[in-house]
Amino acid sequence: MTNSNRTTLVSRTFSMIDQTTHFLECGPANGPLMIFLHGWPSIGLMWRAQLDAFAADGWHCIAPDLRGYGGSSVPLVNTAYTIEAIVADMVALHDHLGGEPAVWVGHDWGSVVAAELAAHEPRRSRGVVLTSLAYQPDGHALSTVVPLVDRAIYPTEQYPDGQWDYYRYYMNHFESAVADLDADRVASLASIFQKGKPDGVGKISPSAEVTRKGGRFGEAHRAPPTRPDPDIWPPADFEVLVERFNVHGFRPACAWYLNDDANIAYARKAADGGRLSQPVLFVNGHFDQICTIVGNRQGEPMRTASTDLSVIDLPAGHWLPLECKAEHIQAIRSWLKTKAL
Repeated sequence: MTNSNRTTLVSRTFSMIDQTTHFLECGPANGPLMIFLHGWPSIGLMWRAQLDAFAADGWHCIAPDLRGYGGSSVPLVNTAYTIEAIVADMVALHDHLGGEPAVWVGHDWGSVVAAELAAHEPRRSRGVVLTSLAYQPDGHALSTVVPLVDRAIYPTEQYPDGQWDYYRYYMNHFESAVADLDADRVASLASIFQKGKPDGVGKISPSAEVTRKGGRFGEAHRAPPTRPDPDIWPPADFEVLVERFNVHGFRPACAWYLNDDANIAYARKAADGGRLSQPVLFVNGHFDQICTIVGNRQGEPMRTASTDLSVIDLPAGHWLPLECKAEHIQAIRSWLKTKAL
């Protein structure tokens, strides 16, 4: 896969006895290491703009498909998708790449992996960039995020899980949730990857209505016909995304939501209560109705657990690295310079 303007992304595969990780690589092999971790429902290719930019800056850039995604291994059992297992995959990949301390950049669930890796394996991290999902030192789970829900927006009696109701729906209706997403994968992905809107700030998120609607797409149980936004995914890259999801469907990606107990237990194994000693940059999407940390308490555990935290707020929704590519890159560049990384 190439970008004719700048960088060639080289597709590579690293295999162990029980795990294969596909990853994209670019930039000078002797440059400092920067590793980009995607979230749900994505692949390493989502980072194309960032890979181009930081490879041009002299970084050795890596973007893996995480377990259950893209060209990487897809275990059959849902219990295989714990954060501990995925961190272990990244540790093995990092060793394969030489093991020099890296800057880890995460988005969504990829931020969970990046932060937990930094907490459990601090020598592997020079710095951490978390995007669109704040670090929870007690583990990212319903029991850690629901107490932080803004009850001015989501009264407990009406919205017990607040904007995280969709997460509860995975737990209670997993087969139905997956079937709805798989009914039309092109439309599902196109409808998911939409820009955030300023008029949603402070309003009820559709994610809070999933249970009462009987699923993400309500009675239709399939995504409405939706045109993919070329500003978010370049059309050729969106085709690759769809192709990858057509191989295994949404089940492996959604299985990440089914391992709360294991993820909490793993988080509690980290030294010093999971405190992050590295410089941390959190990039917040101001229009993100689920994960914004502005005007609520969602960022408090991260602030408490970070020795050196910087926060920047950008006018974007949850898909910030795709919505605001240039701004996301510049935020990271400025932080790297400030922290002499």
